[in-house]
Amino acid sequence: MDTQEVVRLPKLSRVAVCGGTHGNELSGVFLVKELLKSKQGEDRNSPILVLSNPEATQRCLRYLDVDLNRCFSRDALNSPLSDSPPYEVLRSRELNTLLGPKGSADSVDFVCDLHNTTANMGLCFIAYSDSDWISLHIFRHLQRCLPEISMRYINFNLPPDEAYSLDSVGKHGFAMEIGPQPHGVVRSNIYTTMKTAVQHMLDWIHLFNSGTVFEGGLVDVFTLVKHVDYPRDCKTHDIVAAIHPELQDKDFCLLNPGDPVFQTFSGETTFYDGNESLYPFFINECAYYEKGIAFSLSRKRCLNVPAVQSQRNQSNEL
Repeated sequence: MDTQEVVRLPKLSRVAVCGGTHGNELSGVFLVKELLKSKQGEDRNSPILVLSNPEATQRCLRYLDVDLNRCFSRDALNSPLSDSPPYEVLRSRELNTLLGPKGSADSVDFVCDLHNTTANMGLCFIAYSDSDWISLHIFRHLQRCLPEISMRYINFNLPPDEAYSLDSVGKHGFAMEIGPQPHGVVRSNIYTTMKTAVQHMLDWIHLFNSGTVFEGGLVDVFTLVKHVDYPRDCKTHDIVAAIHPELQDKDFCLLNPGDPVFQTFSGETTFYDGNESLYPFFINECAYYEKGIAFSLSRKRCLNVPAVQSQRNQSNEL
């Protein structure tokens, strides 16, 4: 599509900013609390502010029973409840009522869900599509406003019904993932980056709703290819290796066949045996040990994003 062709999209009249979906990822927790304390949520032009998992946040845990950020696929939201449903399953349905219902005309226009990672990933947008022009334009806007911050756009490439995280409840949205930061800890530089990025995001939404034309352009998109688990003992299923020092902290650096990826606890090196060079991310993410993910691999391509402008025949304003 010609980047000068203007795509007109509905205004973003209802916007939600969520933190604490994982209760020990503290930048989003404290940012949402700060915004609530300043009463920005009472202004009709301000976003809906949500502490997504208050029980886990209070205890500084990722979750109590199950990972809340895996509870928002259509099947998960609509499956019958057990006699004693997990706390996060009940909470996901409360959030779906508040911000959704997912996939309906009544769902909020945009959801930004705030996350931290222990991996050295900088600031990332994680989305399910490489054709959500709203999210891609916000990403381009942040790149222009914060050139000193390393940023990437990650596409998980799942259909809406299968998208499983909180941001998928909105008509548009993404997870804003910033690291490295240990879970259960807040670092002022990471918090400040998140706070500044959220403000620039809200500024873009205001300009978009006001009718500003945003020119098209190019964006590098990293599309998930697969996850890679740690080497494990075939009997106990315990991991038997750690991320190799030459891979550690090298998120989004090209991984070539034959490059070292693991170092066994007995001192041997394991090499990447893939057939193509790919870009790793979420390298040695603390929370992914339980999910059997040592790192994820992505393929990078340059995407041409069209110019956008809000539709003029919509009466609602942000």
